[in-house]
Amino acid sequence: MIRDTSATDRVIAAPASARSPKRLLLILAGVLAILVVGWSVHAWLGAERSVNGSRLRFAEVRRGEFTRDILANGRVVAANSPNLYAPAAGTVKLATRAGAAVKRGDVLATIDSPELDSELERERAILARVDAETSRARIESERNRLTAAKAADEAEVARIAAARDLERSERGFKKGAIAEIDYLRAKDALQAAEIRAKHAAADSELNVEAVGFEQRTREQELRRQRAVVGDLERRFDELTVRAPVDGIVGTITVTDRAMIARDAPLMVVVDLSRLEVEIEVPESYADELGIGMPVELTLPNGKSTGALASVSPEITGANVLARVRFDDAEPQGLRQNQRVQARVLIEHKPDVVLVQRGPFFDEDGGRYAFVVRDGIAERRPVKFGATSLEAIEILDGLKPGERIVIAGTDAFEDAERIRVGQ
Repeated sequence: MIRDTSATDRVIAAPASARSPKRLLLILAGVLAILVVGWSVHAWLGAERSVNGSRLRFAEVRRGEFTRDILANGRVVAANSPNLYAPAAGTVKLATRAGAAVKRGDVLATIDSPELDSELERERAILARVDAETSRARIESERNRLTAAKAADEAEVARIAAARDLERSERGFKKGAIAEIDYLRAKDALQAAEIRAKHAAADSELNVEAVGFEQRTREQELRRQRAVVGDLERRFDELTVRAPVDGIVGTITVTDRAMIARDAPLMVVVDLSRLEVEIEVPESYADELGIGMPVELTLPNGKSTGALASVSPEITGANVLARVRFDDAEPQGLRQNQRVQARVLIEHKPDVVLVQRGPFFDEDGGRYAFVVRDGIAERRPVKFGATSLEAIEILDGLKPGERIVIAGTDAFEDAERIRVGQ
């Protein structure tokens, strides 16, 4: 009995034309795999250190909008909160209390200053004396002017009379009625009268100028004394301290019936009709602040926008104080000294190559970046541009789509190539 055909079967070899393409593909695939593995092994073996990727933070280089900004803390303050000071030394008597609502012109305090009062009375007495002396000098000057004018007029009359005598003497001399000596005497008299009239007129003019100069001097002294008295009267009126604006009395720095010195602080009046935000910017950004820069404000009840209205010219506690004015109407519910956060927008670029900011920028001095490819982080020189709180502008050295290490590069030490493990 025949069980199967195994006894009669035989193996027939495939023709060479059927197995050559498969073998060629297998050979090419093997060679390619060997090259890839060899390159990977070479790159892997060429790395100087190995770091676990979980210890690193990566970011992709991209193209987008770049906004350079500053984050600062601030507080809500009154746009107008004048400080009131004592105009003179004396005893203060308060007429209000902290937190009281006041109107412009309301009396807040009065100051009793005996020193200023006596000084004002003394200067008023001097003013009365100078005024009387000026009036008397005005009368005396007018008298002197009239005396000089009288002398000039009399000299002129004498000259006219001498001219008439000479005319009569000349007619009589021609007719032989008078002697020549009398004619010459009349002629000499006329010349003398002309000289006296000439000098009298000159003296009168000089006297008028002298009188005018003296009068102007007296008038200037009178005006000066009036200015002194006016200044003292102004200071005396300021002893009644009044509210400069509508608002609320803030801090009162003196006690009732206390003795105070001149220019001592009295109180603060807060005008709550218009509020602003005062922010503290680190001094390293002081040169970059400018009036009108846009500001984004994060308030307890929402967000708002504004612009820098003023920048302090001095640095206080390593910070520069700046005032932010709201663009639109002030948000509701704001209170004095309420804390807020501000983001000052310094610069905006619509289309730049950038990457997320990280510690690598400070650790590598802002000159290098580790570019990650196929598990290898390679150090590459990079030229960075402007920086913000969130991003860094890239000018040269990186292209969009590349991945770099932005945190954890302190573990690389001085290595140029790093293996990034899983």
